[in-house]
Amino acid sequence: MKPAQPAIETRDLVKTYVEGLLQRKKQQALKGVSLRVERGEIFGLLGGNGAGKTTFIKTLLGIIRKTSGEASMLGFSAGDLRGRRLVGYLPENLRVPRHLTGYTALEYYGNLSNVPTSIIRRRRGPLLEKVGLADRAKDPVRTYSKGMLQRLGLAQAMLHDPELFILDEPTDGLDPLARSQVRGYLTELRQQGKTIFLNSHILQEVELICDRVAILDRGVLRRVANVAEITSGRTSPAGGNGQPHGEQDQLELHLDLTGFEGAIRETLGELPISKWQPFSPTDIRLVTRLADQVAVDNLIDRLRTAGVSIVGLSRRRVSLEDAYLEIVAETAD
Repeated sequence: MKPAQPAIETRDLVKTYVEGLLQRKKQQALKGVSLRVERGEIFGLLGGNGAGKTTFIKTLLGIIRKTSGEASMLGFSAGDLRGRRLVGYLPENLRVPRHLTGYTALEYYGNLSNVPTSIIRRRRGPLLEKVGLADRAKDPVRTYSKGMLQRLGLAQAMLHDPELFILDEPTDGLDPLARSQVRGYLTELRQQGKTIFLNSHILQEVELICDRVAILDRGVLRRVANVAEITSGRTSPAGGNGQPHGEQDQLELHLDLTGFEGAIRETLGELPISKWQPFSPTDIRLVTRLADQVAVDNLIDRLRTAGVSIVGLSRRRVSLEDAYLEIVAETAD
């Protein structure tokens, strides 16, 4: 049986913009991006302004043409109409004709996706109810706030029951309650087997909802990993190829111990100690680094054998935002 195609796959994807008629200034927005998004996951693409996130999405959708490399969605080449029909897309700034209402806006976008009007009219009420716009369904969208327009955009992305959702800043303009509701919608879609690919500058939101993330920096893919791996407490994330780079990739362990100093130091052996804080002759707080969880377990066993009591133990955990800033800083010119 042939394995299912990934939801998104790119290989050495390059996009170069050419500006001007005479000098022909070139700007490389994507620099050989290779990325694979599996079906059924929530995947986040992170990057600052000018990182290439929107270019990446528009290339996948065929809105702009790649310069070189390969890109596909759901087994179809980027821009292929067969693949685009299976995608629900929410752009960062959805522009809705101001004279339309919530109901007619969904008809407008549904017809663009070749959804029969009879099906649109059956689905639009429950969808607007789902995103909290049922009581404003007949109001002109010119009276909608930015957050309401964003929720309407989510409804239009769900209207034709796509397999893949590509969402650009889906929680932008929403209050904390609405953001929580959106996370609920996305979790429900994943439970239905859908794939969600999203851009967001709200890294706390990404950390709460995404299974994996990619960090794009000035057109270069710096890191692809599970959120848990990035926030696991390693003193410095891995480089752009996802491979560890020695001591910096170790786990940082915080220990509160009770025992004789000699026994503790002998047990630690040659492990690096970045903090040694005695509170009494037998009570010590220290920070060390270990290669992995197996090394942590072995150290605990050795401490117990040496008669040292472990009063407290914790691993340093960084936020996704901290990890992102650290990765980008590592590669800054």
